[in-house]
Amino acid sequence: MTKNVKPRGQRRHLQKMSCLLLFLLLAITATGCMYQSQSNPDPKIAYRESVSRIQTAVEAFQQDQGILPMVNADMETPKYEKFRVDLSKLKQQGYLDEIPGTAFESGGSAYFLIQDEEVKPTVKVMDLQTVQQVNDVQRMVNQYKSVHNNQLPRGEELYPGLYAVDMEQAAQAGAPAVTLNSVYSGQELPFMMDDEGNVYVDYAFDIMQAVEKSENPPTKVEDMRDFLLEHSYFVPVKSVAYTWQNNTPVARK
Repeated sequence: MTKNVKPRGQRRHLQKMSCLLLFLLLAITATGCMYQSQSNPDPKIAYRESVSRIQTAVEAFQQDQGILPMVNADMETPKYEKFRVDLSKLKQQGYLDEIPGTAFESGGSAYFLIQDEEVKPTVKVMDLQTVQQVNDVQRMVNQYKSVHNNQLPRGEELYPGLYAVDMEQAAQAGAPAVTLNSVYSGQELPFMMDDEGNVYVDYAFDIMQAVEKSENPPTKVEDMRDFLLEHSYFVPVKSVAYTWQNNTPVARK
């Protein structure tokens, strides 16, 4: 029986084709990896770019129309949750070519707010993941109260009238423990609550870091949360005010 042997030239051609196909496959794979990396930039860079674009759009809108593009909020809305930028209006009227992917309106995890609206309107970021985690702990506290005759899962008193949430007690209500990493420092921050069981984030650690970076010494009369705004794009959502006492930020309800 005669074996079917391919001519030498044909074998060389097939080898060249195989090498070419392998090269193309590697090139496509490398391109795919590069695209994936470019489509997932560092979150801090993404927020910085988003804030810059929205700030420019807000200023142009105000200059043209004499008002700020804000979603209305009532008086009961907390300070660091109100004056949300109306991104849809900015896009519809041509001040934004597209809504940033970091925004909730585009599937992101942030609202963009306007702070210092009466003097120097400044765009800041409200982290919705922080809001969600506080809401999760709030549900745990509420559930604990409902099955413990309105008692609270109260830990140590951190500040006058503000207590650490005892997460082990709260988790007995059937929910897993929740942890929160700071948008400022990346450190895990404690949850605290008042006598009514309203849950907040304790930003004292982050405030101390911000004070150390600041060139202006704090005073007793100011709200220490302003130092966080001075050195970050983020607002301290789900917080209470802080005063400066004995070289330490002290939360007050």
